[in-house]
Amino acid sequence: MFISTSATAAKLFEITYADGQCQRRDIKSYESPSLTTADGISSILSDVKAAAPAVRYAMTIGCHGMSWLPVTPSGTDNEMAATHKAAMAWRPETALLTRYFGAKDKAYQTDISTLAQAISEAGIRMDFILFDDCYMASVEVAYELKDVADYIIASTCEVMAYGMPYAAMGRHLMGEPDYEAACDEFYAFYSNYTIMPCGTLSVTDCSQLDGLASVMKRINSAYDFDTSISSSLQALDGYSPTLFYDYGDYVSRLVGADNPQLLAEFDEQMARTVPYRVNTPTYYAARLNRALPIRTYSGLTTSDPSSHNLAADRVHTAWWKATH
Repeated sequence: MFISTSATAAKLFEITYADGQCQRRDIKSYESPSLTTADGISSILSDVKAAAPAVRYAMTIGCHGMSWLPVTPSGTDNEMAATHKAAMAWRPETALLTRYFGAKDKAYQTDISTLAQAISEAGIRMDFILFDDCYMASVEVAYELKDVADYIIASTCEVMAYGMPYAAMGRHLMGEPDYEAACDEFYAFYSNYTIMPCGTLSVTDCSQLDGLASVMKRINSAYDFDTSISSSLQALDGYSPTLFYDYGDYVSRLVGADNPQLLAEFDEQMARTVPYRVNTPTYYAARLNRALPIRTYSGLTTSDPSSHNLAADRVHTAWWKATH
């Protein structure tokens, strides 16, 4: 386990269970570690490999999350956009706590492409990456990580501050993962979470993402989205304009009734790409401090139809380049 104990210090340690007790063994201390560069993250992963040699690895990342959005927005107004991005962390004082990968200060944020590069440089391919963070189940994020992980487990929406119910889910992720059972445990927990019974979780099979991109490229070459119907799409955040829309709903509306065969092909590929997904009837948006209805849920979001100024950088994502 690697944990930042402050803004300038971190520790790597191992937790083991023996004789009815959990035990901690400190491995290494870090002073001012580089946590936002590929070299820095890769170095930490190399320390993990040296301390715990294994045939298979998996990764859990617990922190804030803002999906695929870059640390530094591109364009001439990047500083204004960066300020806008930081302001998006605002929520009413009465809002419930959620887990919101990176802080609102860009000095502590990490691009998803940087994470992918770091894992690759460390010579590791993860069985799965579990994001215990908000908004990380997006098609843009998954496509960026497809060459360094077999599966992505994440939420499309904000995750309540409690995070993943590891006591229930954990046993299904040890050894040979049972992703369906892990999702079911998540759903059972958050369906009965009295503070706010809201939660979404999905499992993405990264081996299917190239196939999904191939179908999506054909769709994009044939159809243009009617922006006048944006407000009727399933939003999965609390921003205005919406940043993260349900991906399946977007494609369904993009193709419409014009080509049922192509839409059926997409749906079949989507089912292979996201084999497991669960959702409560509503999701919580801290910015609005209320639960919002989920009428359709595919397990992934996209920012393709978003008019939000921060969504402009989608054209620089690997997903956009593969599908347009």
